[in-house]
Amino acid sequence: IEFEKITKTYQVGEQSIKAVDEASFVVEKGEFAIILGASGAGKTTALNILGGMDVATSGRLIVDGRDVTKYDKKQLTGYRRTDIGFVFQFYNLVPNLTALENVELAAQVCKDSLDASETLDKVGLKDRKGNFPAQLSGGEQQMLAMGRALMSHPRMIVMDEPSMGLSPIYVNEIFDIIQKINGDGTTVLLVEQNAKKALSIAHKAYVLETGNIALSGDAKELMNNDQVKKAYLSE
Repeated sequence: IEFEKITKTYQVGEQSIKAVDEASFVVEKGEFAIILGASGAGKTTALNILGGMDVATSGRLIVDGRDVTKYDKKQLTGYRRTDIGFVFQFYNLVPNLTALENVELAAQVCKDSLDASETLDKVGLKDRKGNFPAQLSGGEQQMLAMGRALMSHPRMIVMDEPSMGLSPIYVNEIFDIIQKINGDGTTVLLVEQNAKKALSIAHKAYVLETGNIALSGDAKELMNNDQVKKAYLSE
């Protein structure tokens, strides 16, 4: 993934707001990378551009050598269906479908999908396949969302705050699943507020401030950076 001087500008009345401002970063195939940043830093906007759900105002997004910023609507739809697995902050599950049906729904819009039942086993929901989202805890709903994202066997999984609001036991389970997904060779990029946990297991980290990359490097090394400690690791 090559995020090259990406800018995203929104027009609010007569005012132009840059949610992302010439941000650049690279994630190699098979890496596990995280983006840290305060609220409003542009993290979710960057993920949405990467996931093909928003388009950049300027700059280039290169994925496996292909310039995604030149895709038309049809190409972007195909990109979202096959190349990217997106895990949303608030799950976005279909409430009147069971866990198994939510995952099977994803199989209907992608080719060569994984087996839905086996995928739920993989994300820790072996005994919850017949339950509806409202019958699942927040952590289990996030596991279900992760299972749905895996169905197309995507090249990369993009996650927006996957541990937000979850109890510590589910936070650990979520990160265990993320590590397993990455261990299978899938590139993982996530935005995460639980910086200490994420930095301890990721390969690479980026700090986004006011729309631009302020710091980058080895995730574990950044844990010792004074700026990162003060902003993201203080108790």
